[in-house]
This record gives sequence, structure tokens and C-alpha cells, in this order.
Amino acid sequence: MSTNIKQSIRCPKCENMSDVTVWTSITVKDSPDLKSDLLGGKLNMFSCPSCETRRLMPNPMLYHDEEQKLMLLFSPADDPIKKQQMYDKLKTSSRKSGELEGLEGYNLRFVSEYNELLEKILIFDNGFSDKAIEVIKLMILSQEVDKSQQRVCRFGKLENGALEFMIYDSIENMTYTSSVPLETYNTIYAALIESGMKPYSFDWEIVDGAYATRLLDGFNNKF
Repeated sequence: MSTNIKQSIRCPKCENMSDVTVWTSITVKDSPDLKSDLLGGKLNMFSCPSCETRRLMPNPMLYHDEEQKLMLLFSPADDPIKKQQMYDKLKTSSRKSGELEGLEGYNLRFVSEYNELLEKILIFDNGFSDKAIEVIKLMILSQEVDKSQQRVCRFGKLENGALEFMIYDSIENMTYTSSVPLETYNTIYAALIESGMKPYSFDWEIVDGAYATRLLDGFNNKF
């Protein structure tokens, strides 16, 4: 079931106090409206009634979509070391608790960025594998290697037989779009499955650009 907590928050701008409802878990089957609010940027968003300052609440949240067999744990972390520590702790506690036995066939993902959380939901809602999507994102960014470090690529939508990606350039402060034919995705996904990639998880995973790089390294070593 979906759960929440109440918190009193001091506005970082005007310092007025206000009460906020923070959702710590979302079960899609029971609360489809919460999923809509999450994708719409309304969930766990602090909005000061006095000065209208808006901030994302930095609280962990578990997202569970039983129909998609998808579980996402969002734990905000800017520091790579802290992120790895939280991830290691999650994997250890999951194994000790035995919860993985009840999640056979699931995709289990640990994410530390809010936009990454939303992207994962969109990817699986469209019936895609985030592992294949991350490989495609690497291909898109590699088209301009000299700018790849300053750019972030996110899956956007499926439209007219093509996957649309949004690329944000932090130096140019510009957003670009890139389209990839659905046939290209299908070809990449089939090749990755043939190389040994599993379509589901055996444990919690971080599936990002670094994962895709390791995946391609393993793929290239097989062929």
C-alpha cells in the first residue's frame, strides 16, 4: 500500500513554517492517482504558501508497479560515495530479509536522481528495457564525443514509430531532441539478449550510463 508521513518544513527563502505530506512509497495498483501526480511533478514537492518557493523534498521513496513487475527505490544522493554506500546497504538488507524470493521476474532499480526515477517509469510504461535504452543513449551522446560530458540524455516518448530522446547541454544551456527508429531499439535489445543480458533482475541494480558501458564491453568481448 502507499504510505506517507507529515513533516513541518521551514521555507529556505522566507523561513516560514508549513506542513507537508511526503509520500514514502507508492503502490500503483492501489493509488494510480499518485503515479499521475508523480509524473506530473506534483508529488513530494514543497510549495511555500507565503512566497511560493518550490523545492523537491529530499526523501527516499519506493515505487512499486505490480503489473509491470517493476520496483524503484529513489534515494537522493549527489555524492557518488554516499550513493554507493546506500546501494550496498540496500543489497545487503534485501538479501538478509529474504525479500528477493518474492520478487522473481521483477526489475529492481536503485536511482538517486528524481528525473531518472521519472524516466524509468516512462521507459517501462512503454514496454522497453532500460538496459537497451541506456545503450542507445550512449550511442546518441557518442555522436559528439567532445560534448558528451556536458550533456544529459533522457528518454522522452514513443511517437510515430520512433523513440524520442531529450538532450540537455549544461554548457550551452540548450535542450535538443534526437529520434531513434523503433526497429533500431528492437535490433539492439535482441542482440543484448542473445549476448546473455537477462530481461529481469536477480537483485537490485543501478542501470545507468556506466552500466551500459560495462554491458557493451561484455557484448563486444562475446563477438
